[in-house]
Amino acid sequence: MNRMESLAGRPWPRAVTDAALAVLLTAGCLVLPLAMPQGGPALREPDATWAVLVLLTTLPLAVHRLCPLPALLVTAAAAGVLQGRHYVPDLSGPDGTSIGPTYLTVATAVFLTATRTTPRVAALVGSVLIPAAAVTEAVVAPAGHRVAALLTEGVLLIAAWALGRLARARAAIRDQALERAAALEREQAADARAAVMAERARIARELHDIVAHNVSLMVVQTIAADRVQDRDRDKAHELHGAIEETGRATVTELRHLLDVLRTDEEGPGDPTREPPQPTVEALPALVDSVRAAGLRVDFSTSGEPVELPAGSHLAVYRIAQEALTNTLKHAGRTRTALTLAWEPERERLTVRLCDDGPASDGEPVRPPVAAHGTGHGLVGMRERVGAVGGSLHTGSRPGGGYCVHAVIPLPVPEPRHEGHSA
Repeated sequence: MNRMESLAGRPWPRAVTDAALAVLLTAGCLVLPLAMPQGGPALREPDATWAVLVLLTTLPLAVHRLCPLPALLVTAAAAGVLQGRHYVPDLSGPDGTSIGPTYLTVATAVFLTATRTTPRVAALVGSVLIPAAAVTEAVVAPAGHRVAALLTEGVLLIAAWALGRLARARAAIRDQALERAAALEREQAADARAAVMAERARIARELHDIVAHNVSLMVVQTIAADRVQDRDRDKAHELHGAIEETGRATVTELRHLLDVLRTDEEGPGDPTREPPQPTVEALPALVDSVRAAGLRVDFSTSGEPVELPAGSHLAVYRIAQEALTNTLKHAGRTRTALTLAWEPERERLTVRLCDDGPASDGEPVRPPVAAHGTGHGLVGMRERVGAVGGSLHTGSRPGGGYCVHAVIPLPVPEPRHEGHSA
């Protein structure tokens, strides 16, 4: 029915579909007397009663969706009267079997009722109405053709009923599949949100530790500057400059922390969280650990390194760690190239890791503890890069393999303010 109710992919209104079906069958019943061949069965001439019975047979289909069972009963009764008064040929008679538009209208009504009603109503139609219609057809049929009329009517209506129930079952299966797909999509979206929230919470904890460390350092430097400013003004001036730089770095990390904390959801505290120790300088040790696990890594750097905020140091390390771990997990002992490109003139650091795809030996590899990432795959990497204002691109290589490309912005040098009052 869905195919009947659509044209060029645009669904028709249900009332229009039912009305069009009723009009089509009405036209077929009205032109039936004109289509009868000469010398056919003797039929009563069309009159006003015939016209009324034809309309009672076909027009109920226009409102079938609103009241399926009453519409079917009216259609079947009017069709039986049409045959009983010999306005239409017998279903089975001396001239053979004749399944005209009147019988097709009844079969259509049975099909629609089996499709649109509950199993209880459909069972009632199949066990009561169809046998009653078949018996009625046998009674009004000419002598000697009653068994044939009974079987023909029964087979026609049972086939229409079975097709209707099959269409109903297929529609139910389709609706269940759509519902399951929607539920799965909602579940996946919820899992993705949970992963993002968990990763944001971890990044926030790490940035919090960085900010706390910097603030503590500023306090120590302030105390030291206060103690030496009377006897060593140059040393005090140097300490004040260090405090200024530390304060600027702290403000930057605090902005990153506030960017990460975009949700009010908080997870339980983890008193055993590890401090944010790894930096870019720790990457060679990370590469050595994954090489020990069998991953063939070509590590190279280019450009002149510059000082990074602690949060950016941690982001670069974690991105490389997660990318290497994923390669080791999904591609095995394959060849991988990890490159760091320092581009101060473009104010960015590019981290790129590309592998050649799954290794041919196919041997299972268990990554060492040092190579395990603590994020949630691509979700974690995207959150880390976004937390420091960078960008991440991932995808398969045309010749095979996979690439992770991250761009981390480099800090813009700010002019220092000279002179501090004692």
